[in-house]
Amino acid sequence: MRKRLQNATSSAGEMQPEKRIRRSKTICSCNSPRPPFLSAHSTFSWFEEDIWTEIAKFLDGKSLVMLAATSRWFQRVIMEDGIWKFVCLRDLQVPPPERVAFRWCKLYTSAFDGSHSYMFRQKEKHIDWMRIGAFSFDSSVAVLAERMSLPGKIRKGESIEKLLRSQGCCVLDNVKSGIWIADLQLVRCPVCDLNTCDGTMQTLDARHIELFLCEGYRNGSWDYQLVGSHDIKKRADGAAGSIFDIKHLGDSSTSAVFDYKSWIGRANDWQPKAMIAFHAVAVNTNLQENEGLHVKYHAMREGADGEVVSIRISQQLL
Repeated sequence: MRKRLQNATSSAGEMQPEKRIRRSKTICSCNSPRPPFLSAHSTFSWFEEDIWTEIAKFLDGKSLVMLAATSRWFQRVIMEDGIWKFVCLRDLQVPPPERVAFRWCKLYTSAFDGSHSYMFRQKEKHIDWMRIGAFSFDSSVAVLAERMSLPGKIRKGESIEKLLRSQGCCVLDNVKSGIWIADLQLVRCPVCDLNTCDGTMQTLDARHIELFLCEGYRNGSWDYQLVGSHDIKKRADGAAGSIFDIKHLGDSSTSAVFDYKSWIGRANDWQPKAMIAFHAVAVNTNLQENEGLHVKYHAMREGADGEVVSIRISQQLL
């Protein structure tokens, strides 16, 4: 023990520093973690269609197109119509229709590429617009109104259609079922037939989702026809318009549209307001002092006796 201690000290009696042995470190390769669903003998592939199909359902249309442009494999997978149907219904927030006549990728493009009806006709009359949203028609009968109040009680032997017409509503038959898109348009009054007005006109513009893809619309052979009009010959608090599926007038979701005081804004709020439900849409713009409104209802059909594919409700000051 004494000998070991003497060897560990210097002649001056100081402790010598202990020599440490450095351990050499080996560099190990980094292995990617194996997904839990793969066994030790399985290999992972980034090109799994089921995985990318699920990922695609979380992307918007622009991202889907960008992904499809990266390779032929992605183009084949991403352009699958089932993906575009899911994304279109998700973004429009509507239930699936029974059938469609076009591919869903084309319907999505038509709905979200910024197109509106005045881009195809009467461009010089158009001022501004805003997208309201989408709703559905289950039945073939639409109710058009310039006021948003519930119809009264039906008398014995009286039909709902007759009651609605007696209250100033316009009832349209043979409306095309499926998804409809609603916009609010602001146009110059010369599109109407009143020479005394040189201001602007508000239009609730609704169309079937397939309209812009139909040849009859694109070549101009289908046009709007006046189906009703009347004057409100007294001060109007607001310029309002609404479209309902007659089958769903009593639905709880539709009742939110009739509760107009909750969404039209304060009396001094001049910005347009809109409300959309599963089977109805409505707009309102509060008005300053006025002498009344001229209200018009227009409809476009697929040919002379075809289904109604577009509806317009317009108001202008008298």
